[in-house]
Amino acid sequence: MQFSLAHLSDLHLPPPAEAMSMRDRNLKSVLAKLSWHRKRKRIYTLHPAAALLADIAAQAPDHIALTGDITNFGHPAEFVAARRYLQQIGAPHDLSVVPGNHDRTVPLPWQDSLEQWQDWMCSDAEEAVLSEGGFPFLRRRGDLAIIGVDSAILTPVFKAYGEIGMTQMHRLAELLEATGRQGLFRAVLIHHPPTMSLGGERKALRDRAALCAVLAQHGAELMISGHHHITRLDGVQGPSYRIPSFGVPAALASKARPEWAGWHLHRIERVESGWHLTSALRRYNPIRNVFEPGGEWSFRLPVRTDAMTW
Repeated sequence: MQFSLAHLSDLHLPPPAEAMSMRDRNLKSVLAKLSWHRKRKRIYTLHPAAALLADIAAQAPDHIALTGDITNFGHPAEFVAARRYLQQIGAPHDLSVVPGNHDRTVPLPWQDSLEQWQDWMCSDAEEAVLSEGGFPFLRRRGDLAIIGVDSAILTPVFKAYGEIGMTQMHRLAELLEATGRQGLFRAVLIHHPPTMSLGGERKALRDRAALCAVLAQHGAELMISGHHHITRLDGVQGPSYRIPSFGVPAALASKARPEWAGWHLHRIERVESGWHLTSALRRYNPIRNVFEPGGEWSFRLPVRTDAMTW
């Protein structure tokens, strides 16, 4: 079995005009719009967008994962516009999405916000009972289990931390255990990384210790996240080996803040001893307006000893 998974994050799509009103009563939204006008609109543009879609098509991944921050202010018009862009990236069967903190900047009814992306954020019909609906969702593509976790919560001004919560954490443990016993390759999608990174507690996952405890007991084969706009590889301790945990650059960063745009391509192969994972960075070249190879990592991951035979 061979499978490839594309990972992109933090699109920060340029907002439509109707999202730019400065008459908000929400201070966090106003400050986010000031930040957009002051600097972010020169960093996150659609200039790399055509090159990104062309490069993804050329690499022909079997599935695409998008780990949040698709919008900037969480305005209703942004969710509608983002839905149109998601349709360009991939059909709901071929693309899985989890939200980021920018997608929950202000309190909005579900129907005015994330419902627009529901088709890309739901479990397969046959897995819905196991996942109990909502997050975490579970999608199975061959021997790949895609588990989407929601870490995006409303936060005070100048804060961008995340939290999974005990209800999700309990369901995540059950999903990891069930899919592990089935001998599947488990890829967990989350916006906030499971380990401390840039920005300290102000931007960290608040219940990362509880998440790491779940992973230490039940395991996973791959963790992928966004949030910090950098290529980053960490190891999270599993039951018998360290789980590769990848952060990825912002997919549409047309200036190096802190990196140029990029995305990751994970190639998964089932071998006699378990799994062979090859992870590659596709880095944006602004001069040529193309994405190019930018580095590669390789891992051998054993299959669970109590997994179903194959």
